[in-house]
Amino acid sequence: MADLETDYLVVGAGAVGMAFVDTLLEEDPDCHITIVDKHARPGGHWNDAYSFVRLHQPSSTYGVNSLELCTDRVDLRGHNAGMYPLATQAEILAYYQRLMDDRFLASRRVAYFPLSEYHEDSGGPAVRELLSGKARSIEVRRKLVDATWYQTSVPATHKPAFEIAQDTRFAIPGDLPSLWKAPEKLPEHYVVLGGGKTAMDSVVWLLEAGVAASKIGWVRPRDSWMMNRRFLQPAKVNFEGLIDFQRLHVLAAANSDTGEEMFARLEEGGVMLRIDPQVTPEMFHYAVISEGEVEMLRTVKAVYRQGRVTRVEPGRLHFGDHIESVPRDTLFIDCTATAVPFERRADDRPIFDGNRITLRLARVPFVPYCAALAAFLEANFQTDEERNALVPIAPLTDTSDTYPFGFMCNMISAGILGQNEKTNAFNNRSRLDPIGPALAELIAEGSPKLAKLEQFGRELEENMPKIMALGMKAKAIHEAA
Repeated sequence: MADLETDYLVVGAGAVGMAFVDTLLEEDPDCHITIVDKHARPGGHWNDAYSFVRLHQPSSTYGVNSLELCTDRVDLRGHNAGMYPLATQAEILAYYQRLMDDRFLASRRVAYFPLSEYHEDSGGPAVRELLSGKARSIEVRRKLVDATWYQTSVPATHKPAFEIAQDTRFAIPGDLPSLWKAPEKLPEHYVVLGGGKTAMDSVVWLLEAGVAASKIGWVRPRDSWMMNRRFLQPAKVNFEGLIDFQRLHVLAAANSDTGEEMFARLEEGGVMLRIDPQVTPEMFHYAVISEGEVEMLRTVKAVYRQGRVTRVEPGRLHFGDHIESVPRDTLFIDCTATAVPFERRADDRPIFDGNRITLRLARVPFVPYCAALAAFLEANFQTDEERNALVPIAPLTDTSDTYPFGFMCNMISAGILGQNEKTNAFNNRSRLDPIGPALAELIAEGSPKLAKLEQFGRELEENMPKIMALGMKAKAIHEAA
C-alpha cells in the first residue's frame, strides 16, 4: 500500500501548475490533487527572479481564474504611466501564497509538498523531500500532470556559457538593489550582457537608479522586436484597441512575403517597437514594453554587437578572438539566461497522453490561460483524442522569420476553440482569456463596439488564405532551424 494517494499529481507550483489546479478544483468537485514543488513556497520561477522584475502584461489576465491578481488602476508615474499596473515579484509571490493557503489547502482537496521532488524508480512513483532525503511512495489514481515542461531559466539559476576570470566584478540582476550597501565599492562602469527582456529591465533599473547612460555598456548580439504595451491594456477598457492589435496583425501578414516584412508593417502601425531604428531585429520572444522604456534604452550608446561573449575579465570583454576594452572596474551583469529553452520545440508530445498531462502552450504566449484550459478539457471531455484536437501544440517561434507560423497557429486555435460550444463558454468566463469576458459582456449589452469585431471577422476570413501561405513559409524556416 502506498504512503500517499491522490487523483492528480501535479509537478510544479508555478504559474502553470497553479492555474491548472485552480480550474480543476472548480470543474471537478470530487477530485483530490497533490502538488509537488522544489521551491519552499508556491510561485515557481518567481521565487528566483530579481526583485525589480514585473509582469510584461497588465495584471488583469495573469494568475488563476478564481482570484484577481491585483486591483486594476492606472499607473500615474514612471514609464508605465497612463497604463494599467504590472504586478511586482513581491505581489505575485504573495498572490500565489494566498491562493495556496486560502483556496487550495482550505478546500481540503489539495495536498502540497514544498521542497520536494517527484521521481520514479524500481519501487514506483514517490515524493522525495529535498533536504532530508525522505521518500514516500504515492499512488496516482488518475494522472500525472507535468507543469515543468518549459524549464524556465532565470539569472539566479542559470550557469553562464562564458568564462569569468578571477577578480572580475560579476553580478546577476538580483544583486543590483544591494549595491547601496557598499557605497565605497560602487563600480566605475557597468556592462549588461544579453539582449532580452531581462537585460532591458536591468538597463532601465540602472538608469532609473541614477546611473548615467555613459557609464553603461550593453552586449546585444541580436536586437529584439517587442510588442507595444499601449495596445495590450485590459479588454474591459480597451476592447477596440485589442481588436486593432489583431486587425493590424492580419493585414500585415496578408500583405507581406516574409516575417521581416510583416514586422516592418506592424512597426508602421505602432504595435511593434525596436530599440535602435538603424538595426533590424532578428529576435522575437513576445516581450511587451512601453514606449517610455524604449526611449530610456536608446540613451545607452555603447552597444557591442560582435557576437556572444566568451570571456569577461577586469578591463576586457572577449568575443572569441576579438577583444573590447572597458574600464577596469566594470561590473558585468549576466542577463543571458533564456526564459524558455527553445530547443524543446523539437518535442512533439501532445498535452493529453494516457495517464500523463504535459502542460504546454496551445496559444502563445498565454501561459496561465493554456494551463487552465487544459484543466477544463480534462474535466469536461471524455477522450484524449477530442481534447488534443481542441488544443494542437503552438510552436515556440523566436525570430521574425518564424513568427508568422506562430501567428497562423494562434488564429487557427482561436477558431477551433470558438466553434466548440463548451470551450467558447469557458473563454467567455475566463479572466485569463485576454478578450473573452469583455466580449461576452458587450454581446449581452448589444454594444456598438461589436461593429469593429464584425469588421475584423470579415477581414480575417478574407485574408486567411494569405495568412496561411505566409505561415507555411515560416513553418518551413522554423522546422529547418
